[in-house]
Amino acid sequence: MRITPPALGIVLLLATVSSVGHSQKPDTALDPRSMILVAQARKELAAGGYEAANDALESALAVDPRNRGAFALLAEVAQKQGLPGKAIRLYRESLLIEPNDVAALAGQGEAMVSKGAVTKAKENLARIKTLCVGACPDGVRLAAAIDRGPPPVVQSAQAAPVVAPH
Repeated sequence: MRITPPALGIVLLLATVSSVGHSQKPDTALDPRSMILVAQARKELAAGGYEAANDALESALAVDPRNRGAFALLAEVAQKQGLPGKAIRLYRESLLIEPNDVAALAGQGEAMVSKGAVTKAKENLARIKTLCVGACPDGVRLAAAIDRGPPPVVQSAQAAPVVAPH
């Protein structure tokens, strides 16, 4: 009889702990609403609607901030809009969630090349080479971007001074 109350307490404790574990969502499960918004953003991006894609992706991240695909696609949109600094930051957010995402490493490297940070891009390429076994399309793409180098700096033409005729 003396063993029954402690045993009953332990059984209740184990039942409570195990039911809490089953009711929680695992970290890898993303909110389906976030995934729907990412799919919508892909369609908008394919149609050239950068602003609409950007809005859908920001909504996807508001629904589930663990959606690294949304960060990576948002970075791609920023890159297409000519905002490599923003793209680098967004790829960094994606890499915080999954540090071994080869596509995000390559995208970040390309954005770095656009900003002129070729040395940092080469570090990303070295990391990609350690992660990929064999040929890796993302690594090839980044290597080509590094070989091309940063885009030339475009300077605006200044207006020629107006000279009065004599």
